[in-house]
Amino acid sequence: MRGDPGDEAMSPATEKGGRGMSVSVRIPTILRTFTGGSAEVTADPGTLREVLASLDASYPGLAGRIVDDTGNLRRFVNVYVGDEDVRFAKGLDTPAPAGSRVSVIPAVAGG
Repeated sequence: MRGDPGDEAMSPATEKGGRGMSVSVRIPTILRTFTGGSAEVTADPGTLREVLASLDASYPGLAGRIVDDTGNLRRFVNVYVGDEDVRFAKGLDTPAPAGSRVSVIPAVAGG
């Protein structure tokens, strides 16, 4: 909050809620009912697990469509932090630092 001691160096871009302090999350069409139709939302940085918890606090029920009851990524949902598929990184423990982009992509199956 502005006016607190030590805030002199904090710019609007790095304040809480500013682009510099958040992670942008791309939401697939099928999950946009949780975000009021928004294709991209922001969340607090941290591990992917923490990002999903932040999303769920703002958009209740969204994380439950990405993570199953056992706490693992759902089988038919792919998640990327930047260009990295988290299944080949550290899964839900993959770092998603401020300024990064998380993409949630439903897997496409066909026959």
